[in-house]
Amino acid sequence: MNNYQKPDKDIWSGRSSEQQLYLHEKINCIDLKNEILPKKVKNSFAILGYACDTGVKRNNGRIGAKKGPENIRKMLAPLSNHFNSTTQIVDVGNIVCHDDHLEKTQLETSEYISYLIENTYFPIVLGGGHDLAYAHYNGLSKQYTDKTIGIINLDAHFDLRQLTGKGNSGTPFYQIAKENDSFYYCCLGIQKASNNKILFETAKDLKVTYLENTQFNIENRDIVFSTLDQFISSVDHIYLTIDLDGFSSAYAPGVSAPSPLGFSLDIVLETLEFICNSNKLISLDLVELNPIYDIDNVTARLAARLIYSIIEKITS
Repeated sequence: MNNYQKPDKDIWSGRSSEQQLYLHEKINCIDLKNEILPKKVKNSFAILGYACDTGVKRNNGRIGAKKGPENIRKMLAPLSNHFNSTTQIVDVGNIVCHDDHLEKTQLETSEYISYLIENTYFPIVLGGGHDLAYAHYNGLSKQYTDKTIGIINLDAHFDLRQLTGKGNSGTPFYQIAKENDSFYYCCLGIQKASNNKILFETAKDLKVTYLENTQFNIENRDIVFSTLDQFISSVDHIYLTIDLDGFSSAYAPGVSAPSPLGFSLDIVLETLEFICNSNKLISLDLVELNPIYDIDNVTARLAARLIYSIIEKITS
């Protein structure tokens, strides 16, 4: 596992209160190669970085997402801590990608996610490219061998491109579908202009549940919730993946593939609450933050607040 990089304690900095008034004072850094995870309390979360944009490069996207995990952590650090002692959050470091060895990076990532689940921690994985999803799902499936895992993806793209060589940030869900006997996939926010006809045909063939960005909005919440309810009811567990490029670029300018016609924050927050209230959510990742193109860390701040909101909803 030589792609592992221990957590950088210096990232977790901010105002000092000596009363854990801020998240950087609550979060513990754990080097998984040399330390044992703290004993689980009622709610235990582990932050793992996937510092890799090789899949984005292979998909002809603009690189820079490998710096995403660092910037999200920096925006999490100064947030106020309103979580009690029954909630613990640890930073367990990054998996980095050397040269073009994406497959090795994905394999190691899946092993660490499996380890976190085995130790009853809720993984919060920070991307990196959306090729993370392939690794993430594989890590979960190692632990939930007799359970169905439904994937809910908030995204402008299906990421169902068929393999013509090596995997990339556009192929993870196609890879999952082809390597598993069952495939449960719900995608919210799909943009027609960003997905060709073949991708829509593939989604149909694979029986993918989806709503286009014109449907995924607050005015349409009843249909959104009905769609979610039917999907969640059909599976044992939910793995949630949020591609930040699904948001309108007014909210998320710093992504690999920005769009002015993406979804808004209001429907996303209500969707997250609905998913958390199902009590089936077992893991989360956020992908495609590209700090090179971010403006005043707006996109990184958005990612941090989404993580904060999900932890808050799970522990409330």
